[in-house]
Amino acid sequence: MTPLVSLEFMGDTSGVTPLLQLSNLLVRREKQTVLHIESLFVESGDVLAIVGPNGAGKSTLFLVLARLLKADHGQVLFHGRPAESFHDLEYRRQIALVLQESLLMDMSVYENAAMGLRFRNKSGDEIHERVNHWLERLGIVHLSGRPARKLSGGEAQRVSLARAFVLQPDLLLLDEPFTSLDSPTRARLLEDLKSVLIETKMTTIFITHDLQETLKLATRMAVILDGRIEQSGVPQNVFDKPMNDRVARFLGR
Repeated sequence: MTPLVSLEFMGDTSGVTPLLQLSNLLVRREKQTVLHIESLFVESGDVLAIVGPNGAGKSTLFLVLARLLKADHGQVLFHGRPAESFHDLEYRRQIALVLQESLLMDMSVYENAAMGLRFRNKSGDEIHERVNHWLERLGIVHLSGRPARKLSGGEAQRVSLARAFVLQPDLLLLDEPFTSLDSPTRARLLEDLKSVLIETKMTTIFITHDLQETLKLATRMAVILDGRIEQSGVPQNVFDKPMNDRVARFLGR
C-alpha cells in the first residue's frame, strides 16, 4: 500500500478556522474501504480540484460532502462545527451542487434559476435582482423565458450554474459538470466559470478526471487513487513534480 499523504490546505491559519475540515474520514462498501482521507482542510476562497481515474473515490467524497452519503468513521467540520450538528436543511442551505446532468425542471429558465430562492422565502424583488444578475453574468439572460428542457447542453449547464450562484452558497460543489459537453462549448464555459470564481472568491470543490480543467480552474488540487490522497498542492507544482510513479502515470508524466 502506498503511504498516505495528508491533504492540508492551511496556509497561514493563525486564528482562522478552515471552512471545511475532514479528519480520518472512512467509507466502506461491502466491507471494503473505498475512501480514506486522513486530513483535508479547505480555506475560504479555495478552488480545490479532486482528480483521479474512474473508481478512485472522487464521487464518494462528493456524496459525503453533499451530505448524501454517511461516512462510516471520521469527522467533517463545517465552519468549525461538526457537520452532524447541523440539521440537514440547515447544512444544505449553505452549499450548492452542480452535477454532470443539469436536472432542470420542466419550467422556464428564469423559474429554474429562481427555484432555490423561492424555497428560502426570499422576496420577489430580491429574487428578480439575483436571478437577472446571474443569468446576465452567465450569458443566458436572453433565454430567461425559454423552456429549460429545450436548451442545448451548454445552455443547460449555464442555467445549473446560475441556479447555484444565486443562492450565494458558502461552498459550491461541482461533480464533473462539463463531461458531456463538446470541446468548444466546454472551453467557453470553463473560461466564464474561471472569471466568476475569481470575481466572487467562492469556495469551490470540483470533481474531475480532466487535467486541463484542473489547470484552468483550480488554486489547489488533490490526486486521489484507490480512495486515498496520493499528492496535493498547487496544480503546476504537482504536475511538475509528481510524488511517485502512480501519480506520474495518472498525470501522463
